[in-house]
Amino acid sequence: MKITKLAALACALCLASAAKAATVSGSPALALAAVVAAHSPTLSAAERKEVAAIFNGKGSGAYKGKIVITADKIDCRISNVDITARSCELTFGSKKPSFTGREANELYATEVFAGVPSDGAAGTIHEAVAKLKCTLDPNAIKQNDGSGADCSYEAP
Repeated sequence: MKITKLAALACALCLASAAKAATVSGSPALALAAVVAAHSPTLSAAERKEVAAIFNGKGSGAYKGKIVITADKIDCRISNVDITARSCELTFGSKKPSFTGREANELYATEVFAGVPSDGAAGTIHEAVAKLKCTLDPNAIKQNDGSGADCSYEAP
């Protein structure tokens, strides 16, 4: 069976775009949503409090509706040369909170846990995503069946 050049190119383009988008669910999705939610200017105080409570295993399940956590971009980096260097910058529209140290390490490690591919050069390793969207359903999470947390993102 012969594959034409056009069909091979179409297949390569499909695989390339599929590799750029990813989804994660369950525990890694909840962790990623919770760590990002703590910095999100788009969530209400009540939503941030409920996400933190759920992540700490103390969610009431009384929150009505789903909670959606979004970020335009997350870029975390650590150095394998300067082992004290770690930083993250999040982009929520025009707001760009950034942090270093323990907080940056927490988000970096959570991205790794969620399966975000690493990229690096010249002594710096990046974990980065774009168009992050996590949806938490507190009532589903309360059922303790592994459901209720889903995230999707793209490569930057």
